[in-house]
Amino acid sequence: MSDAKFVLGEKVSAPTQYSPEVLYPLARSHARNTLGYSNDIPMFGLDHWHLYELSWLNAQQSPEVFVGRLTVPAQSEYIVESKSLKLYLNSLNFTVFESTQSAKRTISDDLARILGARVDLELFDVMQNPLCGGVLQGTDLDQYKLLPITDEPNHAMLTAAADSVVKAAWYTHRLRSLCPITAQPDWASVQVFWEGPDLSPASVMQYLLGYYRHQEYHEQCVERIYLDLLRRFSPTFLSVQAFYTRRGGIDITPFRSNDPGAKPLVRLMRQ
Repeated sequence: MSDAKFVLGEKVSAPTQYSPEVLYPLARSHARNTLGYSNDIPMFGLDHWHLYELSWLNAQQSPEVFVGRLTVPAQSEYIVESKSLKLYLNSLNFTVFESTQSAKRTISDDLARILGARVDLELFDVMQNPLCGGVLQGTDLDQYKLLPITDEPNHAMLTAAADSVVKAAWYTHRLRSLCPITAQPDWASVQVFWEGPDLSPASVMQYLLGYYRHQEYHEQCVERIYLDLLRRFSPTFLSVQAFYTRRGGIDITPFRSNDPGAKPLVRLMRQ
């Protein structure tokens, strides 16, 4: 994190010319090694980034404005540090592109180069229906109002009846974690889909309240939740998705599953 290009937590002026060099990659392996992850553990998915301040100049030097949805595969070697992405996107505000397709191709290529994987960028008019928020499914864990926050997430808090297998879904809007660099809070809603031992919903909420003061990036928190549930109970099906609220015109929605065919839900109004 001592690299001069690492800008999270620093006061940095917005670039006024195209600046792909500000993009800063972070290796996924750093956090995954601390979680004991290896390639023989099934973990599929993606990270959706919604880019709400996406703009550049057309050939007449007039601003074009879009909302972008960036899809980064969970198998990418790197993630991009969010403030560096914001600075990069700001650098496009004064950049002239001959066509929307040219801008889209440039952004996708720049990000693919630092992430070590192909990325997909969708562009939406700011009023398009695909940007409308969805709803979460299953049991609302926010009914458990008397459970206290704890110092760290502890998978030993998760309990289940071992003699039954159920299909279930749970969600909460009360996930809070901290940026590992600035210690500023990040809020998210979480959706879990499950087929496995009869897991206590209250214990799921109690476990998630352990993230209240926990410092990790968004993607790392989701992978910790996913791996704790997977390794403790070996469910037949598991997916975990966190809908983080936007910061700096960007939101991040990581999704992980043990089923390569599983699909994430759409963004929420909260984001």
